[in-house]
Amino acid sequence: MKKIFLLFTIVMLATELSYGQFALGVKLGYNASKLSTNVDTIKSQVNSGFHVGIWTHIGKRLYFAPELLYTMSGTLFTSEGNLAANQWQQKVTVGTMDVPLLLGFKIIHSSVITWRIEVGPEASFVVNKKVKDVSGTGTINSANINTANWYVLGGTGIDVLFLTFDIRYQYGLNQFIKDVNNSGLKSTNSLFLVSVGFRIFGSK
Repeated sequence: MKKIFLLFTIVMLATELSYGQFALGVKLGYNASKLSTNVDTIKSQVNSGFHVGIWTHIGKRLYFAPELLYTMSGTLFTSEGNLAANQWQQKVTVGTMDVPLLLGFKIIHSSVITWRIEVGPEASFVVNKKVKDVSGTGTINSANINTANWYVLGGTGIDVLFLTFDIRYQYGLNQFIKDVNNSGLKSTNSLFLVSVGFRIFGSK
């Protein structure tokens, strides 16, 4: 955890010295996540969660935007086997510390309103995880969840005075769940995120 905060701090300081203009704020929002699988008989549902953290904008029209977020996500897996004895449901809940490293461009930029687009990679580190059997006995356990994951994300946002509004889609690049009892089951994670933020320091 300390390494994550140290990396984030170094990135912010280095880019601030390079680009000068700097803004800092806080944000919170809703996210819908889905852990898809490669097995036809195991289905997953979209799960509602939340995220909260800090954001930065470093630069002017073209800017760098590292963030540090805590995100709660997960899904409900359902096995659809032919035999009742093979049917089960498992609830997977995961909390992560996420470090998006975004490149943004302000399409419209004024003292009152700004419209921007952003894209970039994200490093995500699992800090807590829980696998619960809802019915039957499932095959997934917490050891199958990768503790470090990579995503690519993109989206758009609008700033009105000191308020920020963002809509993003986040796609997993690696196997979020793997090696489930040597069954070949694999799962990747994707999220849809909507957030509202508040600028507490700096200019637009």
